[in-house]
Amino acid sequence: MATLLLRLQGPMQSWGTTSRFDERDTQLEPSKSGVLGLVCAALGRDRSLPVDDLAAMRMGVRVDREGVPMRDYQTATGVFIASGKPDLGRTVVSPRFYLSDAAFLVGLESDNARLLENINRALRQPVWLIALGRKSFAPGVPVYLPDAVVTLPLMDALRTWPAVAPPRERDVTKIRCVLEDRSEGAVRLDQPVAPFAERRFGPRFVKTVYLESGGRHVSHQTGT
Repeated sequence: MATLLLRLQGPMQSWGTTSRFDERDTQLEPSKSGVLGLVCAALGRDRSLPVDDLAAMRMGVRVDREGVPMRDYQTATGVFIASGKPDLGRTVVSPRFYLSDAAFLVGLESDNARLLENINRALRQPVWLIALGRKSFAPGVPVYLPDAVVTLPLMDALRTWPAVAPPRERDVTKIRCVLEDRSEGAVRLDQPVAPFAERRFGPRFVKTVYLESGGRHVSHQTGT
């Protein structure tokens, strides 16, 4: 088993999983659909192509610096109405939520080390521009980390890798990790079940684990 580690850090990030109509939400940490979309951009994989090999990877997130939830005021035109057609003469307010100044270490676990190596090379020289959830949210530092494919299970890789950013003062006693689980935990509707062009996502389970500051020991675990 091997794990690929990615650094997701920037002024703004947005990882929506339940957005509908005018409002765009964000989770407090990266979504699996968003991370795999970033990976597809790096690989140059078209949205119409299958992502089964990527979706099979198990994902975990270590929150090295919690983001500050913010809301952006935007307007949009050409929104779809009940007939299913866009109304080009209508303008609506569209709240867009995002995280400010967050830093995450993301792990992708797989028994296919070659796939992980290919992804890591692509992150170093991406085919298309990569973004942190939305196209306008560019990474503040490279997503690529040198020697970031490690022969460790997901939790061990997240526990032992150095911090990618200093925590906020309120977070110094514990570090939050969100780990994908095969059978139980909180439900996230961000598991790709078809090519991204079809925008179809299924549920997956996640569990939250807290590490002591420094990332060495598990101090508490919960299913929320």
